[in-house]
Amino acid sequence: MNIKNIFDDIPLKIEDEIFEDILETDDFIVERIISEGHASPPDFWYDQKINEFVVLLTGSAKVDFENEESVILKPGDYLIIPAHKKHRVDWTDPNIKTLWLTIHY
Repeated sequence: MNIKNIFDDIPLKIEDEIFEDILETDDFIVERIISEGHASPPDFWYDQKINEFVVLLTGSAKVDFENEESVILKPGDYLIIPAHKKHRVDWTDPNIKTLWLTIHY
């Protein structure tokens, strides 16, 4: 059995956001995302074909939804983003690594 830790192998400084697939099947993908002051490009909206479960493990972030309120996430917060619900990351904490765990299903 190979034990891994979600908090291991986090670089001290990252230039670009890091996206890592942890587990992938025909039905879902589990992904770890590491952000540090990153945001979606201006005027860019994610429009995903499948649902996404997002839990924030460390740091903080603001997620905007098209034509709706924004939400600020702190450690332990999670949300479910339905397929085709347009959203973007407005900001992530520039001082503390923001670690996300997502499940696309």
